[in-house]
Amino acid sequence: MLVEREPLRSLVKGIKLYLLTYISQGLKVKGYLAVPEEGVPGPGLLYCRGGIRKVGMVRKRRIFDLARRGYVVFAPFYRGNEGGEGREDFGGEDRFDVYHAVKLMQSLPETVPGPVPLIGFSRGAIMAMQAAKECPDVGPVVVWGGVSDLFDTYEERVDLRRMLKRVVGHPRKQAEAYERRSPVYWTEQVKVPVMIVHGTNDTQVSVSHARKLAAALERAGKDYAMELYEGLEHRFPKEDDKRALDAVFAWIKRKQEEMNRFRA
Repeated sequence: MLVEREPLRSLVKGIKLYLLTYISQGLKVKGYLAVPEEGVPGPGLLYCRGGIRKVGMVRKRRIFDLARRGYVVFAPFYRGNEGGEGREDFGGEDRFDVYHAVKLMQSLPETVPGPVPLIGFSRGAIMAMQAAKECPDVGPVVVWGGVSDLFDTYEERVDLRRMLKRVVGHPRKQAEAYERRSPVYWTEQVKVPVMIVHGTNDTQVSVSHARKLAAALERAGKDYAMELYEGLEHRFPKEDDKRALDAVFAWIKRKQEEMNRFRA
């Protein structure tokens, strides 16, 4: 599945950076791979970016933040971006770019065997939760500032309506397409623990998305945790971000240990 590995200049000592090209549904898709120089092979982690096309593109700094925690981190750009083939469609066919990235991660010599945890930011939460529903080799999953009900996004984000109608369709005419991209409608199918991280003052994805997802997971009897950060917006300030990452990685480690014991 790996087509090309191009070494890139890394601005962070002790972490190597690569541009990977891999195959998803016959398309060449690209993404960044960050590898800590120590502790390899190590655990893998997949980061699902938010936005669409140039908006919300993967930031190297974010990948380094995650790799500093001792994880080999891969962040796909999704199809059609940065020279990749195809066209992304906001949690439609491009969800397979995440599914194939999971298998790619498990094939890399730098990663240890086992399920791959996912962090989905903003729209990336849709992709991460779809993987939690459909992929056997993922978990646990973190949704950070995540979209959980695309119908609500259409109502809340007037500035996104034109894009949503073009890419997904109209929520009344293409309701099924919106439901497929809205985790609150299929939490009973989610197979792994979920952590929800959200700022209460998020104006891009309102905190109601976090609360609705938590309520749906609760009704479905799923293993989940929720951390709401009072007064914070879509992107957290540096110190708050570090505090949230501490909580996220402590939870990931704990849930990975529980999942390993269960498999044993």
